[in-house]
Amino acid sequence: MIPPPVPSLSPGTRLVHVARQPIFDAAGDVVAYELLFRGRMDAIDADRRDAYATSQVILNAFAEFGVDEVVGDRTCFINVTREFLVGELILPFGPEGVVLEVLESITVDDEVVAGVTALAEAGYRIALDDFEIGTAHERLLPLASYVKLDLLKSDPAEVEEAVRRSRAYPGIVLVAEGLETGEQLALTNRLGVELRQGYVLSRPQVLTATALTPSRMRSLQLLGALSGADGDLDKVLEIIAADPALTLRLLRATNSAAVGMPGRVSSVRQAVVLVGLAQVRRWAMLMAVEEASDATPAQMGDALTRARLCENIAPSFTVSPDAAFMAGLISAVAQLLGTTPAALAHQLPLSPEIGTALTRGTGALGQVLRVVSAYEHGDLTEAATAYRGEDLVGSVMAAMRWSTMTLGAAL
Repeated sequence: MIPPPVPSLSPGTRLVHVARQPIFDAAGDVVAYELLFRGRMDAIDADRRDAYATSQVILNAFAEFGVDEVVGDRTCFINVTREFLVGELILPFGPEGVVLEVLESITVDDEVVAGVTALAEAGYRIALDDFEIGTAHERLLPLASYVKLDLLKSDPAEVEEAVRRSRAYPGIVLVAEGLETGEQLALTNRLGVELRQGYVLSRPQVLTATALTPSRMRSLQLLGALSGADGDLDKVLEIIAADPALTLRLLRATNSAAVGMPGRVSSVRQAVVLVGLAQVRRWAMLMAVEEASDATPAQMGDALTRARLCENIAPSFTVSPDAAFMAGLISAVAQLLGTTPAALAHQLPLSPEIGTALTRGTGALGQVLRVVSAYEHGDLTEAATAYRGEDLVGSVMAAMRWSTMTLGAAL
C-alpha cells in the first residue's frame, strides 16, 4: 500500500492524529466511538499504550480537533492508564459523554480499585477492556458500566462464561470487540451481546489535522503559575494570551461537550473563568506530559503582533480590546494552520460579535480586521483611510515591540 502524501507544514505547526473506531448496536447503528492513539496518519495500529498515548488522544481529541468534530453527539471510549485511574494524572474533562476503558494490561490492586471507585462515584462510566474471567479485573465488575469481550483472542466457551459472569451485574452493557468473521458476529448475536466492534464491521479511521505547536517554556510557565492552591488569574491570563497555541487549545476545550461549558466567549479571561483555574491546571498538566517541542518564535511573533495590533486600534472603532485581540489571534492562527478564519471560528465557542467578524467580515470588529489585513498586505493608503487618519504606524510599532518582549520573556 502506498502511504498517503505528507502535507507540507508551516514552521511552528505539526500534524496531529487520532483514530476512531465505531461501536455499533445490534441494529447496526453507530452509538459510540473508541478513540485510539496513532503516531502517524498512515499507522494501522497503535505503537504504544502508555500515559503518553492516553495524553495524546485526550489532547488531540478535545483540544486540537474539538471532541464534537471527532464523535459528534455520540459517546467516546478512551483507554486510560494506571496514572489516570489512581489520580497521579487528573482527567481534564467531566464524565459527560465519556467512557474510561481500564486496559487489560493494568495490574488491578487496592490502589486501582480505590481510584476506579472514586471515578465511578464522580459519575464516570467504566469499561473493562479485553475482560477475561479468573483475573483480578473481576474485582472491578461491580463498578463497571461496560465489559468488552475480545472474540478474536478468546475461546467461545470462555466468552460464554464471561457473558454469564457479567450478567450477574444487571447494569453492565456487553461489547464484543475483535470481530473479524461472520462466525464471530453470529456468536455475538446468539449470546445477546448489546454492542459490537471489529474489522468485520468497520476499521479504525485516522483523522489528521494541522495544529500549532505550543511553546514548551510557555506550557511550563503556565503549569508553574497554576501550581499553587490559588492560581494567579492575571498571570495565567498573561501566559495563555502570549501563546496562540495555548489560547486555541483552551478555546477548544471550552467548547468541548465533555467539559460541559455551553457559553460563548469573547476574551481569554472569559474562557478561563468559564473553564475554571482547576480545569486549566489539568490541561496544563496534560500538556507537560505531551512533551511538545518549542514553537517557532517568528511565526508566534507574527500572530501575536496581529492580535496586539487589533487590540491597539479597537477603541477607535468602539470595539472591546479583548474581543479584538481574540479575533486577531484566531485569524492569525487560521493562517498558520492553512485554513480560513471562518472554518476555525465554527469550531470555537465565540461570541456572536467575534464569530460574525471572522466568518463574514462585518461589523465594527470586522472593520478592525480589514484594517490590519490591509496593512499586512502593504495597502497602506486603504489601511490609513479606514483607521480614520490616526497613527496606524505607531500602533503597529507598539504591537511589534509588545510581541517581541512577550516572546523574549519565554526564552
